[in-house]
Formats: sequence, C-alpha cells, structure tokens
Amino acid sequence: MILAALLAVVIGCGSPPVTPILAAPFPKQLSAWGLFVGDLADLTPNEGVEPYRLNTPLFSDYADKDRHLWLPEGTTIPYAAEGVLQLPQGAVIAKTFSAPGTTRRIETRLMVHTASGWVGLPYVWDEAQQDATLRLAGASLALTFTTPSGDSVALDYLVPDGNQCKGCHETKTDVMSPIGPSARQLNGPSPAEGGENQLARLSRLGMLTGAPASPDDAPRAPVWDDPTTGDLDARARTYLDINCAHCHSPDGPGNTSGLHLGVEVAGDARALGLCKPPIAAGQGSGGRRFSIVPGEPEASILLHRLASTAPGERMPELGRALSHKEGVELVREWIDTMPGACETIPPTPG
Repeated sequence: MILAALLAVVIGCGSPPVTPILAAPFPKQLSAWGLFVGDLADLTPNEGVEPYRLNTPLFSDYADKDRHLWLPEGTTIPYAAEGVLQLPQGAVIAKTFSAPGTTRRIETRLMVHTASGWVGLPYVWDEAQQDATLRLAGASLALTFTTPSGDSVALDYLVPDGNQCKGCHETKTDVMSPIGPSARQLNGPSPAEGGENQLARLSRLGMLTGAPASPDDAPRAPVWDDPTTGDLDARARTYLDINCAHCHSPDGPGNTSGLHLGVEVAGDARALGLCKPPIAAGQGSGGRRFSIVPGEPEASILLHRLASTAPGERMPELGRALSHKEGVELVREWIDTMPGACETIPPTPG
C-alpha cells in the first residue's frame, strides 16, 4: 500500500495539472480532463484530485462506485452542518461505476460547476478499459453479476442521458445540484491511504474551511448496513434520505406529494408518511391506502414502491432497474417496529 501511494505521487507529479472548464464544449474523452494519471482504469488521482466516500451511498443496481473531487486552485468549500456542501465554480465531481465485485469500469459521471451552473456529463468506458467517451444520449450495457445476497443477475444497465441526470439532480426551481457530499455523509474515514476522517482531511488539505476542530462536533450519517454506527431508525432514515429525499423534499421535484423523506424531518409524522394517504400515486400504490402503516410493512406504499421493479411503481423511478433487497429489508424492519396504527383514519375518498 505504501509503495502504491508513493508511485501514485511520482506519476502525478509528472502530469499536467487539472484546469477548470467553465463552459461547453466539454472534452469527448474522460482522459482529456486530466483527473487521473497512469493507466486510466486504475483511477489513480492526479495532484489535487481527492478521493472520497459517503457513509451511506445511493443504491445504483449494486454497482461499485469510486468518487473523486477536484477544486480549482485558490478555491475552498465553506462548511455547513446541514445540506449539501456548496462547491465553488469550476469544481468537478467524478463518480465511476464498476460492475459489482469487479474492477470493470462501466461509466464515469462528471458533475461540473460551470459558469452557468452545474451540468452532468456521462462518460461510457470502452471494452478495452482504456478510456471513456462522452455519451450525452446515454447508453445501455449488458451486465451479469452476483449480488451480495448471492443472487445471479443479468441486467441491461442504463447509463443516464443528460435529461435523466436532471431528473435526480434538479430542484423544483430547475437548478441542478450534487446530492451526496454533505458534512454528515463525509464525516467518516477517507478511502485514501490511512483512512483519516474526511472532514479533518479536507480541512487539513485546505479544501474545506470553517469545519469544527473535531469531527465529533459535526453531524454524522450512519452506515445503513452497520448497526454499530446507528440504531435502526437512524439507519433507515439515512437510507431514505440519500435514496429518496433529493426528490421527496420541500425543494425537490416531488414536493407536491407532501411526502418528505429527508433526515431533517422531525415531529411531522404525516410528512414522513405515517398514515398519510397518497396525493397522486396512481398504480404505484399497489392498492394500499397509506405511505407507511406502523407495524405493517406489507401494507405500506413506501415499501411496495422500494421493492417494485415495475415502471410506474418503482421508487426511485430513475437510477435503478433492480430492487435493493438488503435496503428493502432494512426499511421493512423499520416499519415493522413502529408503534401505532392507522385504524382511526377514514378511507381516502374516490
């Protein structure tokens, strides 16, 4: 590991630095961005490109993900305890998707903070794993793999087009924004050598300003499948926050549903979905009356839509074709342990 880290430094020192690109046209090849050095598929970051991870990431058909962040020289990220951190103009976020359990690169999605706002750029890797090409129209790739539960899967993996990127990353005011990099999600060990806390590391590198001296004084998202990092309620709420709240929030495109699944929702059981009839779920309700029925996961629309793979039913509706079996089980257990009942609520008219 030490030798590999030293080699990465040596390689990176001889490479041209990354430079900001604030407007189209954007490079046709991923390699032209200069984010990685050496063999591109190794994802060895260039100088100033920082690997990072989220405590609880968005589910994307079991794909493995490598995340990297680059900031233009002289810029920083101001710390904020709540919400997604506001990255400066010129910043680049790279998220590389690999076939589950392998190093076969599928796509690298860039989010670039241009002079006119954030844009999403999907790059599809070639079969030889030499480079990735910008595919604004998206792509469909045949994959076969085994899930963590041992299920064999054959999947037509969908690389989103530019408009589909907006479907997840755009607010109700048509402003695109990253979803993952918040203080609570970054408050955990870095994937870089040594596993230093990411908030502390970003502060030490001069990329983050204003963070608490101790990460213990910052909010921390639990790891959804690690009970040592949080109780069932905290882990389930965090799972829904990262997978659903970019849409189901007061500022998201799903705000008209009245279902708000962000971790900041507190004291409003109806907004969270408890005994809440849907406003316009249509066939997505599966004949169920309420988003969440305490103690009755199979009667809850929320669980039904998380488990479904049918178009028009599944949620999230973009970014996945498979059901996240392990995540569904987490939410099922969470609902099953909820006290209370919905018997006193009258049926929805219609």
